[in-house]
Amino acid sequence: MLEMAPEHLQPAKPVVAKPVVTEPATRLRTPRDPRLDVLRGAALVTIFVDHVPGNAYEALTLRNWGFSDAAEAFVLMSGVSAGLAYGPAFRPGGDAWSGLARVWNRVWTLYLVHLLVTAMAFAIAAGLALWAGIPGLLHLNGIDSIYLYPLETMVALPLLFDQLGYANILPLYCSLLMVAPFLLWAAWRWPLALLLGSVALWFVSGQLQLNVPTWPVARGWQFSPFSWQILFVLGLFTGIRLKEGRRFVPLRGWLVALASGFLILSLAWRLITPVADVMNHGLWLLNQAGVPWVLTSFQKVWETAPRLLHILALAYVVSALPVVRRACASPWAAPLGLLGRYSLPVFALGSILAFLFQGIKTETGENLLLDSGMLGAGLLLQFGLASAKDRWPSRPSQR
Repeated sequence: MLEMAPEHLQPAKPVVAKPVVTEPATRLRTPRDPRLDVLRGAALVTIFVDHVPGNAYEALTLRNWGFSDAAEAFVLMSGVSAGLAYGPAFRPGGDAWSGLARVWNRVWTLYLVHLLVTAMAFAIAAGLALWAGIPGLLHLNGIDSIYLYPLETMVALPLLFDQLGYANILPLYCSLLMVAPFLLWAAWRWPLALLLGSVALWFVSGQLQLNVPTWPVARGWQFSPFSWQILFVLGLFTGIRLKEGRRFVPLRGWLVALASGFLILSLAWRLITPVADVMNHGLWLLNQAGVPWVLTSFQKVWETAPRLLHILALAYVVSALPVVRRACASPWAAPLGLLGRYSLPVFALGSILAFLFQGIKTETGENLLLDSGMLGAGLLLQFGLASAKDRWPSRPSQR
């Protein structure tokens, strides 16, 4: 953009050519990486399938091929997206106040969506019981708290002290995104301190099993934000570097080989019983010898080391393979990319449909034909929503 010359130039003075003023680097647009949208779309499909337990397609999802699952992928990619979208605002000289407003506006949106999904879960459970004679969902996922502890639950739900099962990843995302401005500020100025602090918090919270308490039923959050923050922080750093056209973790052949070896070991661990017996016994021996619990267990709540290492190895290998980028850029991957671009409304619709299908399955049990029809229809509805959002006229961008 050229700076315009003033209209009242004095003719007696020499005209000095003004330098070209370009847009700040923080406002330059970088090409959208197709991998992020496609992989996020794949994670949404996986979450939807896993959130309708008891169907045959569960055996095909990520959690069966290693230690981590789509939840880890979702949180890591959420951090990457936040780093890409909001990171430049918090660099030295950036508009941090504008960035803060944008981040917290997104937090408010996530919070409202979470409340909507929760309210719809109660409505679906009650509707199935009233009009379909299917009361099973009333006793699943903590829904019974609304009539066992009505007053307490009405206070606890909007304060996030109580969460339904299968509706607890958005509260985690809200809490992480709430502190993202401060994390991004530190990432630009004290990156090593932030990384070391994140690792230390992960280790201590896992070892001491720190979590946000729930009420009126004391069980704790499904995802301890003190532990899961490490995935979000690593995602933030990745997004910041991607915005600059660089990698957060450099591409090294030996590191690709090491990560690939760990993924192969994880696969054998999950699928081959003798390997699992030997490795599990080895971890037990390490724990008995005094190795910290957080390094030797497979607890999802505190994102213990095997799960964490698995998702990080998987993310590194996927990011290193050129074939993945080509596949994600192909027309065949476009439907997943569309889901990934509109991840929040797609996730919300998928969560609501998952509660409905869970309730139906309390009556029908595992039924391949019915499950295929429900899951297929649910995915079509999510794709239809994403398509509608993609075609809906957007507000003109303000530049």
